[in-house]
Amino acid sequence: MSRRADVVVVGAGITGLSIAFHLKERGASVTVVDRAGIGAGASGLQPGGVRQQWGTPTNCQLVQESLRFYADVVERLAMRVDPGFRRCGYLFLAHSERALDRLRANVALQNGLDVPSRIVSPTEAAALVPGLDAAGVTGAAWCDEDGYFDRPQAIVEAFGALVDVERAEIDDLDDLAADAAVVVAAGADTARLLPELPIRGEPRSLFFSEPIHERLLEPLVVSAERGLAAKQLADGRLLASDLNAGSRANVRSGFEELLPRLVYVELPTLVEGVYDVTPDRQPILGQVRDRVWVAAGFSGRGFMQAPAIGRIVAESVLGAGSDPALAVFNADRFAEGRLAPEPSVV
Repeated sequence: MSRRADVVVVGAGITGLSIAFHLKERGASVTVVDRAGIGAGASGLQPGGVRQQWGTPTNCQLVQESLRFYADVVERLAMRVDPGFRRCGYLFLAHSERALDRLRANVALQNGLDVPSRIVSPTEAAALVPGLDAAGVTGAAWCDEDGYFDRPQAIVEAFGALVDVERAEIDDLDDLAADAAVVVAAGADTARLLPELPIRGEPRSLFFSEPIHERLLEPLVVSAERGLAAKQLADGRLLASDLNAGSRANVRSGFEELLPRLVYVELPTLVEGVYDVTPDRQPILGQVRDRVWVAAGFSGRGFMQAPAIGRIVAESVLGAGSDPALAVFNADRFAEGRLAPEPSVV
């Protein structure tokens, strides 16, 4: 590394960059190191969705705080490009009474935290999503405040422009200065540096169409039971994902059942990425060794929670606060048997 820093952050994805930004805001000297550069991993592939519909209180609250940050992100990060947040709404479909009961429980939890989600009937779901075939739908959960950024990578790059980033391969934490605090925010690669943590990579695939002039799908639609998520981006491209095996055939099957107007849309582009996951699909946050912190295992929600995570970890490293999320997501929970699974990972 070219110069001494109080804190070294390993990983230049959205989480590591946000942590570095919040550390710098609080007066710390900080350097981010990454073997491939800014947003070269999962943060460079993610589609920019931000939703408040989660099944555990902490995740709802982390996104709520992050949405407040993102509301002023152009000014906060001195951005030259508006990333363009679109409140298209998220619709979670249920095809069985059991799945609908799960959505009802989620909505009750969310409403208690001032998330304006609600349960809708199959008829209302079809009205919210023109072209939805609701014949096999028992109900759905809807929040019209949820949406996505047109240009999420612009936010990643803006964070990166405000902190010092160096390209370097870190094979062992002992390679770093002994007197620096270290934050490992390296996604699925975190386990290589901290093998005691139960973090692993899980492949994910996104399929994209060419730009389509006609608006065929305005809200974002998720069917966990059918393994399908789909939305149409602002540039007209259709984005779809098989939530199970990354299969284009399963996406087609989902279209045939639920969104028949999309059946003839070609999906020629495949983008493959990796979720960093833990046994309960919840992140690991906080101090794990002497002068070593971790922020990883987000199961695909790193972007939507990054501002809040940045604040929480920065305060912990500097001894300036101990957010309740640290107690929920600390690494000790696995050995102590107090997992709190997140049921709404897609």
